[in-house]
Amino acid sequence: MIRIVIAEDQGMMLGALGALIGMEDDMEVVGMAENGEEAIQLVQEKKPDVCIMDIEMPLKTGLDAAEALKDFPCKIIMLTTFARSGYFERARKAGVRGYLLKDSPIEELVDSIRLIVEGRRIYAPELVDIAFDDYRENPLTKRENDVLKLVAEGKTTKEIAEELFLTTGTVRNYISTIFEKLEVSNRIEAISLYKEKGWLR
Repeated sequence: MIRIVIAEDQGMMLGALGALIGMEDDMEVVGMAENGEEAIQLVQEKKPDVCIMDIEMPLKTGLDAAEALKDFPCKIIMLTTFARSGYFERARKAGVRGYLLKDSPIEELVDSIRLIVEGRRIYAPELVDIAFDDYRENPLTKRENDVLKLVAEGKTTKEIAEELFLTTGTVRNYISTIFEKLEVSNRIEAISLYKEKGWLR
């Protein structure tokens, strides 16, 4: 019997998935979570074979949870509406065994669960295409990364300068260079792109 935990913040989707997977003769849903923190706790407590997770969840995202569970024997499957290369790349690095889109038929999901339990990796073809078409290396230097990380934490130019022992003028120059390299026009766009690409840790 394949023991499964499902993590999904939309109650109706969570219930439907649980009911459909529970109808399979060789599968048992042993826990259901509504956020990433609950997912981590359930995997630690129930020790399932598989955890199916949404990405966008409160408290901790599915990617955060997958990274936290990287050393557990439980196989992680991401089930998401977001076909983004940054998410896919981060999931791959976290050792996620499956990355499927929510509009896939339930038959495809249960077949994938069985294959993943046998040791296979299953990634939706659309995601692999996007990852290769849209893949970009992080263009920022280590110091530029440090500056943008502090920007993402909500620090002001003055606070960043103090923390990194720089002048405010130098910090402004770094921020200007960051915008140019990322091809964005403000801090919000820079942070958003940085997170989407999976570069911000």
